[in-house]
Parts: sequence; C-alpha cells; structure tokens
Amino acid sequence: MKIFNIKLLIPLVSVLVLVSCEKDLLNTEPSNELSNANFWKTQKDALNAVNAMYAFLPDYNEVEWDRMTDIATTNSPAQQTVTIERGEHDASLSRFKSNWDGGYQAIRAANYFLENIDKVREEDPSVSQDIINRYKAEVRFVRAFFYVRLTMLFGNVPLITRTLNIEESKEITRDPQQQIWDFVATEFDEIKNELPKAYSGNDIGRITKGAALSMKARAMLYAGRWNEASVAAKEVMDLGEYELYPNFKDLFSYEAENSNEIILDRQRAKDVAAHNFFASHAPVSLNGSVGICPTQTLANAYETVNGLPIGEDNSYNPLNPYANRDPRMGYTMFIPTFSDDVPGDVLFNGQVYDPRPDSGTGDEIEVDFYRTKTGYSIKKYINEEELNDRSNGGVNFILIRYADVLLMYAEAKIEMGSIDQSVYDAINEIRGRNDVNMPAIAQGLSQAELRKVVRHERMVELALEGLRFFDLRRWKTAENLMKGVIPGMNYIPIGEPTEASAIEELTYGGTTRAFNPNRDYLFPIPQEERILVPSLEQNPNY
Repeated sequence: MKIFNIKLLIPLVSVLVLVSCEKDLLNTEPSNELSNANFWKTQKDALNAVNAMYAFLPDYNEVEWDRMTDIATTNSPAQQTVTIERGEHDASLSRFKSNWDGGYQAIRAANYFLENIDKVREEDPSVSQDIINRYKAEVRFVRAFFYVRLTMLFGNVPLITRTLNIEESKEITRDPQQQIWDFVATEFDEIKNELPKAYSGNDIGRITKGAALSMKARAMLYAGRWNEASVAAKEVMDLGEYELYPNFKDLFSYEAENSNEIILDRQRAKDVAAHNFFASHAPVSLNGSVGICPTQTLANAYETVNGLPIGEDNSYNPLNPYANRDPRMGYTMFIPTFSDDVPGDVLFNGQVYDPRPDSGTGDEIEVDFYRTKTGYSIKKYINEEELNDRSNGGVNFILIRYADVLLMYAEAKIEMGSIDQSVYDAINEIRGRNDVNMPAIAQGLSQAELRKVVRHERMVELALEGLRFFDLRRWKTAENLMKGVIPGMNYIPIGEPTEASAIEELTYGGTTRAFNPNRDYLFPIPQEERILVPSLEQNPNY
C-alpha cells in the first residue's frame, strides 16, 4: 500500500511550525508562531507533525552521491559534483551549504518537535503515552540519521539537541566526531524499543525497530566501532522480519515495494507524491536525461559466473564482454552494444541500446549534455510503467535494505577479527539470491582476503544506491581510486570486424579526477556559515 507516503508529502500546517525560513545556521526561529499557539492540541496534530519529519529523509537523488566515486560520474560538466571530482572545490561551493543546511533544518525541526509534543497529552490526556513515545522515537531517528550524515561529510559538527535563539546560534562551536558517534549510538539504543518491529495498513513505511538498529549498525561501521556494528546488525538479523527479495532484477520496481528486504524507504506515489527519476536518469532514447553515468570500473568489477575476476577467468571473452557475468551487472545498468555482432539491451520501446559513436541512436555519446559520457546508464529504478509518464514516478526509494545489513555484519566481524561461519553465510546469502546465483566464496580466507571480498560485494550489490561515496571515505581508498581520467565502455566501432585489434576504450576527457588525501576526505564548512558563525573552525587545507 502507498497511503502513508501521501500523508507525508501533502503540505501540512505542521510544516509551517517545524521548518523555518531563517537563513542562519540552525534556522532558530519558527516561521509561524501563530500556528504554534493553535497546534499541539490533538493526536492528529501530533501525527501531522511527525509525518512532516519524514519529508526531510533523503530521496532518489541519493544515487547522485555515487557520481563522486569511481563507479559513476555525471553527463554534465556544469554539475558541482564535477568540480568536486576534479578537486577544484572550495568552501564557497553552494552544494556544501545545501548539505549543511539540509541536515540542520531537519535537526532543528526535530528539536522543536521534541520540545512541544508533550503538550498534546497536557491538552488531551486520553492520548496514549505509548503513542507519544513512538512519535518521539521516529523523530529522534530522523535527527540521529542527519547527525550520521553531517559528521561523515564534515567531521566535527555542532551537536545541538534543543532549539536555539539567533544569538545562541552565533556562538556555537564544533563538537568532536567521537561525541557525535556516542550521541547517535545512544539515541538508536534508546528508541529501538519504542518502535514496533513492523506496521500494517496505512502505517506501512514508518520507521521501525529494524530501521533504528540498522542505522546504528551503519553509524558504528562508519565510526569503526566494529563490535557495536556487528551486534546491532545481528539484532536486525534476529528480528525475523527481513529476508532477501528473491529477484534482484525486480527489487527496484513496483513489484517489490514494501517487501521483506526493505527496512526503510522514502515512500512515493504517482500523481500525489511523484518523482521524476525516469526523466532525469533513463537513456535518452527513452526520452530520459542520463543524470548518472556508470563507469567501466563498475562494469569490470562484476565477476564471471564462475566467481572469478574477468582478468583471472580464461572463459571470459573480451569480444563478448557482458556474457556469462554476474547477473547483477545487467540488473544494475543498461548494457551497451559492444559491436555489430554483439548488440546491447533492448529497451522498453524496442530500440537497442547503442551509445557507440556514429550509431545515430538517441544514446550516441558526445552529441549533447543529456547523453551518457561513459556509454553506460543506470537501470535500477528505471521502470517500464513510467515510459509514457516520465515525470510521474511512484517507485519508493530504498534507504536501508537487508542485504546492506548482512554486508555490514560481515564487514564488522571481519574487521574485528571475529571470523566464523556466520561471516561466510551472510556474504553467500547475498551471492546466492535466486536470480543472482553466484558461487559461494571459498572457505578459509584470511582477514585481508575477506576484507577484499566484502568490499567487492558492497560495490556490486549496492552500486548506484548512494553508499559507495561514504564507503570510499571511511575506507580511505578514495585517494587511490578518485584520480585520472574516467574510463568508459569498451566497444568496436560501427562497421569494424569483431576482433580484438578493433576494440577501442572510451574515456571521458571532460573530467580528470584529483583527490587530495590531506583535505578531501571531508567537505569544507560552508563559507557563508563561517561568516555568520565565526566560532566554526574550518577543516584542514581549505
């Protein structure tokens, strides 16, 4: 059912109460004090207010984080993500202020909610304390979610747990990152038992106990607190509420919405709470505009069906490079035509996906800024049902899914040196999904070997879902992977014979990546914020 998301995204009077238009750091003054005088009277007020908080959660544009990784880029050199890829950014870039403001708007709204929600029971004692506690837990989850995001992006950030007036906000300072991790760990622990394991009917899509535990696992993984991460992930696994969806191919479609793999998503609905992901990211020959371009790096990462890297399997045929590969490759991105003899995917409108130069198709590279710059296009979340209504998408966007929990559990156990059969089982469960059916990983691997395995699985399983960006930064591997030209597809030009000597390697010359390890693992504190709040120290080398 998709009723809850409608409630979230219809404009509510509570949004006026919760979200301010002030331009200072923490949006300290409510934009509608008159509403506050008339609000917080009934359970309906409380429900509207907590529903409004869900609108702060990220949406399908989360995939764009992966444009700043080794597995994808953008089709437009004008995008600010390209400035970051090139290492040419500074604190004046508006994206950084958007990330900062977006996080603190949500946090300020959460604090305001928590300071006022108890007024409802004062006005109407018949409202259950249990329901008030649940609403508080949902809002505390959103606040903790954004503290995880902010500290991953900016490092030390102000930890604010109450609404501030303008003068107070001008004197805040940055708190140590470890204090942020302590705070979110405690928050998730305290709210988990106030949240139900599952919902039904119109409440499907709300924050659950499993979501709180999963976000704690993610936060503790990011913090390098392996034991806490593994314990939280194992609690999710032991809830008995989640399992992998049988078909990876359909996981990002209408068919799989609200399945048992989904722990938390951003609920959407055609006509009422729609998105334009198809219009923004589908191939141009489907009348889309390729907003995210997977790279050859990602394509090369998918193993052969024998479970081996393509460079280590003699059965791999470079003249038919997409055959006999991990099926997740073809479920994640549209496969381009390789040669006249090896056509690409047949698209929803019957056209063959052929982005090769001089192909004359809508997808031919380098014709305009709307087309892929690498030859690849995302397939996740591109659904045929939206072909004729491209800006009226209704597919929910997944924020947390069970496969991620299994991989977090495995990674945490590997990093803490507590390697047992459960680590192999978690990874192999994902590889053994019905329509993936990749070979189980070998037994008896070393910690270093298993670390490589789990990082590979995160790369190919979670590709183009917005998590790679944060993985590269916590692993401190971006300095090695985010440099040089961006590799595009291998192909044989039109009219050339299908032979090895004819293979050409496409590179996107519009962006040469650079990454300064002494600076770029963190974003700069936005320049405008430091003008408003001089006590905010800048990150190193900005």
